[in-house]
Amino acid sequence: MEILVEECPGERIDAFLAARLADLSRSRIQALIREQYIQINGHPAKPRDGVKIGDRITVILPEAVPLNAEAQDIPLEILFEDDDMVVLNKAHGIVVHPAPGNPDGTLVNALLHHCQGKLSGIGGVERPGIVHRLDKDTSGCIVVAKSDVAHQSLVGQFAGRTMEKLYLAVTQGIPKPEKDTIFTHIGRHPVNRQKMAVVNPPGGKSAITDYEILAADAATLTSLVLCHLHTGRTHQIRVHLHHKGTPLVGDPIYGKPSKTSEQTGRLMLHAWRLTLDHPVSHERLHFEAPIPQEYLHWLSLPTSKPLPI
Repeated sequence: MEILVEECPGERIDAFLAARLADLSRSRIQALIREQYIQINGHPAKPRDGVKIGDRITVILPEAVPLNAEAQDIPLEILFEDDDMVVLNKAHGIVVHPAPGNPDGTLVNALLHHCQGKLSGIGGVERPGIVHRLDKDTSGCIVVAKSDVAHQSLVGQFAGRTMEKLYLAVTQGIPKPEKDTIFTHIGRHPVNRQKMAVVNPPGGKSAITDYEILAADAATLTSLVLCHLHTGRTHQIRVHLHHKGTPLVGDPIYGKPSKTSEQTGRLMLHAWRLTLDHPVSHERLHFEAPIPQEYLHWLSLPTSKPLPI
């Protein structure tokens, strides 16, 4: 993968790449630098190297560490599939990849069975085919790479911010103004390490979310919000709308108990639409995950705006 530096002159290479490669943590990038898998203008990078406009950064992703995960016959809702990738409508409540506390029953376990091992294995991480993630309780579109060519292309599209990601969220409270762009830095919460938070730069990573209210329910003081993600930070929409004072309904980390949360019984965040370039044909493709029934109340309000075409 090659990246041309067009901004952020003088920034350290690990910070520069961490802000642009959604699937690689800063610590993983630093490890790749130490192992000489990252080059600047054809020469091995050093951890403290700065970047300047015009630099060409090459990132080589080594073979993945073998994953000792069991293939499990778990139902999947397939939106699209070919030899290079599969696009799924992930159900809320399912974890994407195995981790302590969730050793099986994950999306990876299901994919190992469905794809019969035909998943990309690059990136040096134990997440075959996974190029981005959705939180456990978030539903909707997720794309998985089946070939190494697709993996490289999809990671590059995330890094280059050429994918379009639209989410539907229901908030406790009505954000003001009705339509806005939230631009902050997001990093680990200084006290609760299980949470993310808006932090002052240079801490954290830049995070940009456009939002627009589609429907507001005055009786419950809730609203249906369309969110357009320009970056892919952990818990980005949840943190940004909490920062606005309107946390998501059903959010166990950033929200608060409410009657609406009890009625919906889930985190009200759905990855509704995903637009990307096919990694081989380069055709622009659009995918939509069917809207869960929990959202129908807001979509049926008389004042509800139509969803964008």
